[in-house]
Amino acid sequence: MIGEPARPGARKYVLFDVDGTLIDAVANQHRVWRAWAERYGLDPDDVYQVALRTRPMETFAQVVPDRDPRECLAALHDLEDEDVRSGVYAAFDGASELLGALAPGSWALVTSNYEHRVRGRFARTGLPVPDVIVDAASVEEGKPSPVPYLLAAKRLGAGPEDCLVIEDAPSGVQSGLHAGMTVWGVNTSVAVDGVHRHFGSLRAAVLDILAFTSGTHPSHGR
Repeated sequence: MIGEPARPGARKYVLFDVDGTLIDAVANQHRVWRAWAERYGLDPDDVYQVALRTRPMETFAQVVPDRDPRECLAALHDLEDEDVRSGVYAAFDGASELLGALAPGSWALVTSNYEHRVRGRFARTGLPVPDVIVDAASVEEGKPSPVPYLLAAKRLGAGPEDCLVIEDAPSGVQSGLHAGMTVWGVNTSVAVDGVHRHFGSLRAAVLDILAFTSGTHPSHGR
């Protein structure tokens, strides 16, 4: 893929997804959904396969259509909050170095999770927290809508053309693309459709992300 050209003289910004991009939370998500499924007498593996493809309310509609979705969501949130308090989390290799090297006010987090959980996970992993966090409560339309990334850019005082989105999931990639931003994919074995560049790991992208912020990122792909 070909990277988008930098706009000379303009300040550059980086907008990060969290789960799967900066923090490895796959095992935690699996554990939470297993506990939730067992609470409702469901097969945990079947539920998790649905949850991977849909948002929670859509998952509930498929696996427990006769239950109150608000009750189901409250139970899920309780389990997620407990996991933040007691679960084991790890930042992806390169995350601490990368975030520590970025200038204050030049980056943000854009997540489908909630800010208090993100802060809890960052505290557990020692990652710095930026001034701007756009979470699920910040917007009425989540990813793949462009709204979350556009709101983050607005709060940073940035134009979409000067923003680099770092994502690992198709819905997040589409959100960044719909927002008119440069989108790089990380932590996947194959490139997600639409990304301008692909890196097998976050570590492999660190120097290129820092180069982007200086306006000198290369135009060759990976």
